[in-house]
Amino acid sequence: MTSLSAQIEALDPEQDAQEIVRLVFLQAFPWDGTRALEFALFRTYAVPSIGALLDATGEFGQRTQKRYDDTDLLIHTFVAEGYESDLGRQAIRRMNQIHSKFQISNADYLYVLSTFVLEPIRWIARYGSRPLTQVEQQACYVFWREVGQRMALREIPASLASLEDYNLVYEREHFTFSEPSRRVALATRELLLSWYLPRWLRPLGAPWVHALLDEPLLEAFGFPRPSRLRRALAESVLRWRGRISGWLPERQAPQVLPKRGARTYPSGYSVESLGPKPPVGVDPAFLKPSPAEDAPGG
Repeated sequence: MTSLSAQIEALDPEQDAQEIVRLVFLQAFPWDGTRALEFALFRTYAVPSIGALLDATGEFGQRTQKRYDDTDLLIHTFVAEGYESDLGRQAIRRMNQIHSKFQISNADYLYVLSTFVLEPIRWIARYGSRPLTQVEQQACYVFWREVGQRMALREIPASLASLEDYNLVYEREHFTFSEPSRRVALATRELLLSWYLPRWLRPLGAPWVHALLDEPLLEAFGFPRPSRLRRALAESVLRWRGRISGWLPERQAPQVLPKRGARTYPSGYSVESLGPKPPVGVDPAFLKPSPAEDAPGG
């Protein structure tokens, strides 16, 4: 066991959840954690009510990079600083202010919360240098449970196992094809590819993104199914990347990147400035009639 792993295992997943999550996702697995949350977003789009709301705001179709950066920066703030810090509280408060404008069910909130707990656990088990330990997994659950409570979510499942049961049942009952979900997924896929490929090469990259999506997601977005060979190659590359990363020296400090959000905010940003402007041109069916300033909207 590495020294970083030993340090994490010596912590208590209930009392030290903030520190464990910071060490896991900013020091042990910063690349894997970021990729896992990117693909977690795809899962949320496959729920038609979520996909329809995201499509209706116009943020994904018109300002995809800004929408991604705002989400990344808000989450990164309370992961890096902790949800009990001043900055962490500001980030959660801002997130609640953004959500409070919209009609979002508590059930959808709980599903999104479950993806932020479970997808990093699943991704790292598949592609990381080692799976997360029970201590690390429990800390992930506790961390996001506490974030959920600060968002005023109701009936958060009482354990990691029950949260996974909720996640699986919700996907089975709600994943289905819808045009709004497809549009949001396409916009996100193009954004991910734009970081690595010029526009004229992106059609060649798209099948490799599809190769990392499971069958329910492909059906929900109407994406073509990749060949078995393409899927095997894509997953093999990620597994080898994880294996090689495990051979490298450990990071000696959390990877807190000063350039996060640089594409949208080259001169810097404040937490209060993150997120969309007041919604304009959104179907009133998606808006709360009298949004409470700090309520999540559920």
